[in-house]
Amino acid sequence: MRPALTPGDGLLGLRCGSPRPGQLRVFRDPMLSTRWLVKRVGEVRGAGRSAAFEARSENPGVPGAMDSREFGWVTAAGSYRVVWIVRRKVDG
Repeated sequence: MRPALTPGDGLLGLRCGSPRPGQLRVFRDPMLSTRWLVKRVGEVRGAGRSAAFEARSENPGVPGAMDSREFGWVTAAGSYRVVWIVRRKVDG
């Protein structure tokens, strides 16, 4: 998710509202349920918990990057809207 997020950043997510284009959302990886993904919302179909959204990678060309092109659209139910980012303190 660089440049929006960097390793070590903390996130506060809430289960609230409909997904909107441009939002960051956190959800379980549809291909590996023990892992969580953070993606930017692309297109949205529907509203509320029944909505589905396109999960877009910030850097789709990076090796190992996954998004809706690999696993399809994501339902809003079970996803969290990122409402706060706690930046990792950089020593220096």
